[in-house]
Amino acid sequence: MERLDKIISAQSTFSRKEARNLIRDGSVSVNGKVVESPDAMFNPDKDKLSLFDRPVRVRRFLYIMLNKPAGILSAAKDACTKTVVDLLPPSLYRRSLFPAGRLDKDTTGFVLITDDGDFAHRILSPKSKVYKTYEARLKRPLDEGACAAIADGITLADGTEYMPARVEVIKEQAQPLVRIQIMEGKYHQIKRMFAALNNEVISLKRTHIGGLKLDETLCEGECRELTAEERASLLKNLSA
Repeated sequence: MERLDKIISAQSTFSRKEARNLIRDGSVSVNGKVVESPDAMFNPDKDKLSLFDRPVRVRRFLYIMLNKPAGILSAAKDACTKTVVDLLPPSLYRRSLFPAGRLDKDTTGFVLITDDGDFAHRILSPKSKVYKTYEARLKRPLDEGACAAIADGITLADGTEYMPARVEVIKEQAQPLVRIQIMEGKYHQIKRMFAALNNEVISLKRTHIGGLKLDETLCEGECRELTAEERASLLKNLSA
């Protein structure tokens, strides 16, 4: 059981104060009856909520797959730049949503957006050993021994240490396409790893989180909710 004003704020764009005013104004119904007390208790598993005579689907948490375009900030909000949360349609928007992990502004692909902090932590923690898979276009072919260096774990000149990662060449050409898998998410990690190997990342796209692949039917900027099976697959075989 939770307070009605808290439920409305969590399920909408309204603040707790705005939710209380809506309730007092008679704009909220529970199980078909108008409720005017903000501290009335609501059972998310049993009760039916309506706002302005429209049913509200109550979900404790949201889990959203977004295909991020370049130029969008991986953040919940920013005063100057459009964020991944700004791309969500009104039907999925909540004040508490945030991206689980960050992609660089010019990196594209799979971003997981949620309001479940425990779920996000379990997916992002290196201890959980959930690999994030990227496809990178490089400026020049990999030098001999580069793949082995990445697999062993690279240490930068400034002392930054990266855990062992996986890399394979998908297309051998003047500017090769490679697949790289990392368990961390440090600042500009993939770009800095290849820079340490005298190479440069021209473009970067995240394609998987764990065993879950970005839905190929989603155009850049589009999103959808994860299914229960997809959520379970992200948590399957965690090491922590």
